[in-house]
Amino acid sequence: MPDLLLELFSEEIPARMQAKAADDLRRMVTDKLVAEGLVYEGAKAFATPRRLALTVHGIPARQADLKEERKGPRVGGPDAAIQGFLKATGLSSLDEATIQRDPKKGDFYVALIEKPGRATLDVLAEMLPVIVRTFPWPKSMRWGKRSEKPGALNWVRPLHAITATFGLETEEPDVVSFAIDGIEAGQTTYGHRFLAPAAISVRRFEDYEAKLLDAKVVLDPQRRKDTIVTDAKQLAFAQGFELVEDQVLLDEVSGLVEWPVVLMGSFDPEYLKVPGEVIRATIRNNQKCFVVRDPKTGGLAPKFILTANIEATDGGKTIIAGNERVIRARLSDAKFFYETDLKTKLEDRLPKFEQIVFHEKLGTQAARIARIEKLAAEIAPLVGADAAKTARAAKLAKADLLTEVVGEFPEVQGLMGKYYALAQGEDASVAAACEEHYKPQGPGDRVPTDKVAVAVALADKLDTLVGFWAILEEPTSSKDPFALRRAALGVIRMIESGLRIRLMSIFLNHLEQTVVYKTAITPAGNAVEVAMMFGNFEMIRAHKGLAGRPTHEGIEAKLAECRAEFHHLLENRSNRLLSFFAERLKGQLREQGARHDLVDAVFALGGQDDLFLVIHRIRALGTFLDSEDGRNLLAGTKRAGNILAIEEKRDNCKFEGTSDSALYRLPEEETLAREIARAKQAILRAVEAEDFEGVMIHLARLRPAVDAFFDKVKVNDDEAAIRENRLKLLNEIRSATRAVADFSKIEG
Repeated sequence: MPDLLLELFSEEIPARMQAKAADDLRRMVTDKLVAEGLVYEGAKAFATPRRLALTVHGIPARQADLKEERKGPRVGGPDAAIQGFLKATGLSSLDEATIQRDPKKGDFYVALIEKPGRATLDVLAEMLPVIVRTFPWPKSMRWGKRSEKPGALNWVRPLHAITATFGLETEEPDVVSFAIDGIEAGQTTYGHRFLAPAAISVRRFEDYEAKLLDAKVVLDPQRRKDTIVTDAKQLAFAQGFELVEDQVLLDEVSGLVEWPVVLMGSFDPEYLKVPGEVIRATIRNNQKCFVVRDPKTGGLAPKFILTANIEATDGGKTIIAGNERVIRARLSDAKFFYETDLKTKLEDRLPKFEQIVFHEKLGTQAARIARIEKLAAEIAPLVGADAAKTARAAKLAKADLLTEVVGEFPEVQGLMGKYYALAQGEDASVAAACEEHYKPQGPGDRVPTDKVAVAVALADKLDTLVGFWAILEEPTSSKDPFALRRAALGVIRMIESGLRIRLMSIFLNHLEQTVVYKTAITPAGNAVEVAMMFGNFEMIRAHKGLAGRPTHEGIEAKLAECRAEFHHLLENRSNRLLSFFAERLKGQLREQGARHDLVDAVFALGGQDDLFLVIHRIRALGTFLDSEDGRNLLAGTKRAGNILAIEEKRDNCKFEGTSDSALYRLPEEETLAREIARAKQAILRAVEAEDFEGVMIHLARLRPAVDAFFDKVKVNDDEAAIRENRLKLLNEIRSATRAVADFSKIEG
């Protein structure tokens, strides 16, 4: 079957847009083909700095003929309905319709519509101009005299040529005939801007790709990346160095060149006194160059690797010299910034935070640092961190935000804090916390290991979460401007590593730190505490009008009412935040292959704010439910729960309490009651010992008794007392399993 070749040739396409643009082109063309009934075999899109290209293989030469039956009005129906039917179906009279017999609903007219398929070449000529004109560039422009005309094309950069051919491999392809803004589609493209700028005539994709390669254009972005990495490694190895790989930079550089030529330059070893990360950021950000490592020292070497887009006649000497000149100036600036920063201690920078607003509803950065410092001191003993070092680290952790280097290169925040802390003689744990308190920032980032760093990292993230929950700035399904989901996942990942903290008590205590306390003095000299939440929480109503009023008996009662309402609000916000953590944990465990319904089942018990224990419980429960005993016990427990729900609704009561052994009529009742009593005690001991594997073993031993009970015992006995006693037994099954989870929340 025929293939399509499409190329849109333009001025420089920004590197950051190329990958998405290629994917958009593939998606838009193939979606439209399928919508037109043209199912294809395969498609692949490519991007270079000056072109988007697409090949689609195995497209039918024409659409299939369409036959469709369309049901019309009843025979003898209103004339308006019949005329509408004829118009919609294109029939000239009812003689061209058939009649469908329906003994129940009566006879109907039916039209058989036959629509011959069009040639694919015609379909392409119609759809491709629409795709080009509606292409979703983030930014686009109009240019030249054509921009003055109505409906002028908007494109990312000036569009110069369109190649569009369609045909069989064994035949000369047809040109898809269309024009956009005076640009006629044809078979002509162009090679490298400098090395092979002449026009090239192409037929199909294989011919197109080969001729571009001869014209010094590597079409496939992945091939350009492979060339850059391979050549860079070889160039570094030849001089005894190692390439410091950088995937993000590689993606960008490969989008800047069509014919990658790798070269190596150097800089003054004097600049190696600057931290390696700053050197790398300087060279990377300003010149899009890679750095190399000296394997003997483990540090950077005074070399860099650049990627040119041309084979220079002088072997690249001029290109290298130009890059060296710029990099020398940039490194000189970085060295100056670094040495200037070292002259001021971190703590001496802190007063400036008084003038920097963290958030209009949460106060200054200084206020936030004070909250983090207090919270970190509370968390320190929970994670085994030194309290004094933790307080010191929390105080200094944000100070590097005010340094010159971080101002120039924000990506090294935290890291520079570590360097500056070590330079001024701080403890190694304090310095580590300055760097690691931002971690983990994503699923691929490492978790802090130093205990002081863990305490500060938790305090930093929890302060952010509690603060925004206090002011009702929770993330929505589409917006999370303060990265609160990432902060919660960071906390969860640290807890997974073995931390034992009770989140609810932290939430409640820290919420009170996010409250402004004011004192109003009445004329009688009584101090009246007034509490007001930042942001959208109203001043508690009981306080309104208290200031200035004389003392009377009702004031203390109103104050007590006020405090109760205030703490109710704190509990409400804390519970909402814990639910947010449960949702994040659900997603995290789902990615790890665990079942999200088990998270709901465990959290449904209430008071589950030790996430390490929750995770341990969920994993043990998941393993249990994968076993035959687990599946059968789940089925039995759900059956018991369903029966109880029906009977409790009917009787409008709960069947709680211990069953009466005197009312047992069958041995299966006695066995079940005995096994439940034994299991409850064993499960309770195992839960207290946090032995959830042991809990599951004891639950598994319930299964035979539960199975036998449902096989032999009629729950809704005719005698009311026996029926009630058996329903109590069912409730005891439910109660025994609730020591682990709410089995009614488990799917299956």
